[in-house]
Amino acid sequence: MSSDAIVILKNDHKEIRKLFRSFRGAGENADTEKGTIVENIIEALTVHTYIENEGMYPRVRELVPELEDDILESYEEHHVADVLVTELATMSPGDERFDAKTTVLIENVEHHIQEEEVEWFPQVREHLGRKKLQEIGAELLELKSKAPTSPAQPSALQKALDAVLEES
Repeated sequence: MSSDAIVILKNDHKEIRKLFRSFRGAGENADTEKGTIVENIIEALTVHTYIENEGMYPRVRELVPELEDDILESYEEHHVADVLVTELATMSPGDERFDAKTTVLIENVEHHIQEEEVEWFPQVREHLGRKKLQEIGAELLELKSKAPTSPAQPSALQKALDAVLEES
């Protein structure tokens, strides 16, 4: 597996999009199937936002200061996703707003992925180059190995709390 940071993140995006397609294709009364898919979405997004927030964004912010506005926007988009993920983790598929909340999460994350892949990643690659991206990628893989898989885990809760406190 490549340790290029952008390749790692794009692979995550591909898996997340596959889960989104599964949710959309599950059908109206597939509560059990949707519940399982949403559990997988929650885990994938929790890990992914963790490695971006703790690894990719701080490193790019340090190395490419002109991309700071994009990074700050990404932190906010992650914050919105974290709130939705945390709420979904407490719901059951039969809840009235489960499908609607999942759909809003999917739409928000798809927008975020699109911006990253079309606008942000090419700029990051241009500024950092292959060697630096491989170095960051190795850091992301290390972070991934210890990343929280649930929004209720202490490191995920701390991330959410830090985001709220930074706004105050």
